[in-house]
Amino acid sequence: MLITLPKAIILPAIAGYDILGQLSYPKKMLSAEPSPLSQAIPVDKICYNEQGLVPAIIQDYLDGTVLMMAWMNRESLSKTLETGETWFWSRSRGKLWHKGETSGHIQKVRELRYDCDSDALLIGVEQVGDIACHTGERSCFHQVDGEKAPPSADTLSELFAVICSRRDHPQPGSYTCQLFAGGDNKILKKIGEEGAEVVMACKDDDPEAIANEAADLLYHTLVALAHHHVDLRAVYRKLQERRR
Repeated sequence: MLITLPKAIILPAIAGYDILGQLSYPKKMLSAEPSPLSQAIPVDKICYNEQGLVPAIIQDYLDGTVLMMAWMNRESLSKTLETGETWFWSRSRGKLWHKGETSGHIQKVRELRYDCDSDALLIGVEQVGDIACHTGERSCFHQVDGEKAPPSADTLSELFAVICSRRDHPQPGSYTCQLFAGGDNKILKKIGEEGAEVVMACKDDDPEAIANEAADLLYHTLVALAHHHVDLRAVYRKLQERRR
């Protein structure tokens, strides 16, 4: 029988974390009905494998970086929904484990999804300490051809990482390095110029020009962030706060 199920839930802006780090909602909301998180995934309708497990992909809620993959069963999924933090089933130890219970690197759940066959989970989290792997790396997926390499994130984050690398390790002939060498005077002048060009492109209603000029403005703004040592994730958090 075909069953239509809600596919995802994103926690509302009014939700927050209390001083113990637990997911909390205003009393009025709690007394009215169960929290949205408790209804995010239909635990009994997920398709578990022969061992009663379902794979869960854990993803950074800000930049989309895949942090890890672990297994959940009905109990660990239920505890994840109840507590707002990730719980998994350890196949090697044969018991539940609360992510970060020893390291302190807990994962606060911000979004939950399940796939079209209801046999895989995708969970967006705020990774405390920015470390998900037991090796100390940000992501468990940090190996390429036997070498360590940061996992892919969204385009702006990857570009920002390159810009920061140019700041910390200058390269001859690099335009980005020239901007850093010129300091605020050169960087801010370019932001002003590119902002004006975005305005003119929009005034001309030219989609291609708007995209080009907006890309230039974003790039120079990222340079300014790196110059002042402001993390792009801080900007993402501000944007998340403004989601309404």
